[in-house]
Amino acid sequence: MSGPMDLEPRSGQEDTLMLRLAVPKRPVRTPLGDAATLMLRLPDPGALGLRLPGPARDEEAVNHLAAEMADRIGSAVHPYEVAALLEADGLSADTIRQRYGHPDLFSLAAALYERVPRVFPEPPRAPDPWRPDTLRCLLRGVLFALPALAYPLLAPLWHPGRQAVALVVAGILSWAWGQALGHRAYLWMAVGRREACRTLLRGAPLGAALATAAAAVPAQGSALTWGAAAQSLYLGAAGVLLVLGRELLLLAALSPVVAGAALLPWWDPGPVLRAGLPALALAGTVAAAGWALRDGFGTPAAAGDAAAGPPLLRSLPYGLFGLAAGLLVLQEGVREPYAVIVLTVSMGPAEWLLYRYRGLSAAALAASTSPAGFLLRSTGVLALCLLAYTAPLVPAALLTGAAPATLPLLAAALWTALLLQAFGAAWPPALICLAAAGTAGAVTLFARTPQPSVLPLCSGIAALCLTGCVLRLLGRPAPHA
Repeated sequence: MSGPMDLEPRSGQEDTLMLRLAVPKRPVRTPLGDAATLMLRLPDPGALGLRLPGPARDEEAVNHLAAEMADRIGSAVHPYEVAALLEADGLSADTIRQRYGHPDLFSLAAALYERVPRVFPEPPRAPDPWRPDTLRCLLRGVLFALPALAYPLLAPLWHPGRQAVALVVAGILSWAWGQALGHRAYLWMAVGRREACRTLLRGAPLGAALATAAAAVPAQGSALTWGAAAQSLYLGAAGVLLVLGRELLLLAALSPVVAGAALLPWWDPGPVLRAGLPALALAGTVAAAGWALRDGFGTPAAAGDAAAGPPLLRSLPYGLFGLAAGLLVLQEGVREPYAVIVLTVSMGPAEWLLYRYRGLSAAALAASTSPAGFLLRSTGVLALCLLAYTAPLVPAALLTGAAPATLPLLAAALWTALLLQAFGAAWPPALICLAAAGTAGAVTLFARTPQPSVLPLCSGIAALCLTGCVLRLLGRPAPHA
């Protein structure tokens, strides 16, 4: 074919049946001669024809069909789309002629297209990929605080005094090691669950051993070294369960401690149960972690050579942030221990708000038409999440007898740091939090008089710097695309 073929009949020929007469090419001459030639001009072939009456168009039927198909015709951008809809509905040529009075499919489609106004509805809203699991986040917050119930049970059995520094040292080191190990395990999780479990199996016992060795120095060979070892072993096993998403197993393992602490106001369990219930919880946590790791090793190994894995330095800033966060929380806990429990429980809502920030930022990106507009919306999202997290901490701090400013400012610094880490920006929060913890610790250590305003001041400056980093790094559309 040398050119496009018309899809519609040409106008003027759809309802006419033409009878064309054969016309001689040369005129007929009479015997009178050339001079007296009489030309017999026949009529134009196109002028002689039999025109058959076509079916009358039923406008009411066409209007009714347009009303029925308005929701589908309104979004069409050309009559051919309407023709495709009619053909898909099985409308035959006879039905088009007899019921609607149109000669063909395209004529009826054009009439319907003219009758229905153009309407372009918004596409259906896509589900939020960052929708948080509310129950899981709340459960994780509770699990962070439940191990503290072991200390009231064990309080009458030991008096660490100055040697309690051993527990603090072991706890901070275990926290820092757990942050780095958890990040590295999540990196391996992208390769395969088996590889992540192998990382946890190697890293968790090593972290517990390093924390115990560090605690043995201030413990000076006392029995408190065993307490630090038990604490470090629990933190390592609990970290394994949390990374693998086995929160319910960890809750079941801690049930002996929860039950014993719940009965303390009404019943003294005695020295055997006071020591046995935490030991049972520790054994259950370690056993649950081993079972979860064995289940992970049952998955097939990742294809290809992944022996090297991600670089170790990628997890270093996460460990440094864990160290800085531990030091900041420790300085608050020295003055207000109950406020630290509130802060620990709030880590569950904090994780929930991290998911909500990502979901709200994705919605803001879809609604923005310029980078400046997205920056404005992103600032509003950040302010909303920070307010939702820190506002409930003000009355909580007052209930625990803590200063109303310290706890919200410290929580704001930790949450913005975690937000940056969630987007892969790990070094800025690590360095800023280390600077805040070091400054507050140095002033507290060397000052001759107590300085209660140092920690809230350092936390507020850190929160302000981290908020600026969030707006600079995450106020652009690229990280959310």
